[in-house]
Amino acid sequence: MAELIDVLDENGVKTGRIATRDEVHRLGLWHRCIAVAILNDKNEILLQRRAHSKDKNPDMWDISVAGHISAGQDSLSAAAREINEEVSINLGRYIDISDFRYMFCFRREQIFNEDYIDRQFFDFFILRRPDLRLENIKLQESEVQDIKFCTMSKLRELIERHELVERDAEYAALEDYIFKI
Repeated sequence: MAELIDVLDENGVKTGRIATRDEVHRLGLWHRCIAVAILNDKNEILLQRRAHSKDKNPDMWDISVAGHISAGQDSLSAAAREINEEVSINLGRYIDISDFRYMFCFRREQIFNEDYIDRQFFDFFILRRPDLRLENIKLQESEVQDIKFCTMSKLRELIERHELVERDAEYAALEDYIFKI
């Protein structure tokens, strides 16, 4: 079944139209996504290596979780859903929306080719899980091929080597957050 997404205007307001994920990208329609940085007790960031089969940024390291918000869904629910789908964390309890810290929303436009145009509003969250260990995480193999924890200095190295999906605003906010706590 095709993923359905709310179409937004250029200001991030829902238009009332719903389109499939493919249609949203093919036509370059504005839509909302989430990105979540998950931190452990050492302030290391959980990174995921995107699956080789992904249509955008295959095989690259990326923030802990990112994904589209389904039609009718809110950002927090989408963030919890994406975490439980992509990097299912088995700690004896489901990720709850009260666990998230909202950081900001930003707008980004990227044209990959004439049939793949990303016009997105990203809601960025941080999730602190001091009890998190790699062995407690089950990957959705169709989305994620590997995971690792990374310090902020190692994250900067990945950025410099262009091995990390471009998310400058999120990484800057994450660094600021880590050094303020």
